[in-house]
Amino acid sequence: MEKSYTLKDVDAVAQLLIERFESKVILFEAPMGAGKTTLIKSICKHLGVEEEITSPTFSLVNEYKGSFIDIMHFDLYRLENEHQLYDIGFEEYVDRASYVFIEWPDIAIPFLSNFQTIKIEITDEYRRFIKLIDVS
Repeated sequence: MEKSYTLKDVDAVAQLLIERFESKVILFEAPMGAGKTTLIKSICKHLGVEEEITSPTFSLVNEYKGSFIDIMHFDLYRLENEHQLYDIGFEEYVDRASYVFIEWPDIAIPFLSNFQTIKIEITDEYRRFIKLIDVS
């Protein structure tokens, strides 16, 4: 799936993505300020999360209860090496029967075997281009 969108379209884009998810592990690749967390918030709402959804920048992971499935939302921006993933129990999180959304995923890729990637490009101040890549 490839699509251009604006902030007012983010809920529709989130629903389209969910319909095309083939994996429970979704990587979000985009530059700072591209809207990764905004998109994840919308996806979580579509999955039935009723609590406040926030960026896990400092906590590294936030856990949410959806209607039918739990969601683990990681932000790995501040991690410097793989050992820090072990310290937070990353492998146990990924092994759960839940969605795992990972922002800044590069350091985690060696630990993953089945995932999809969402790439977001900033087109201009208001528009983004999104691409969902098939399972790797």
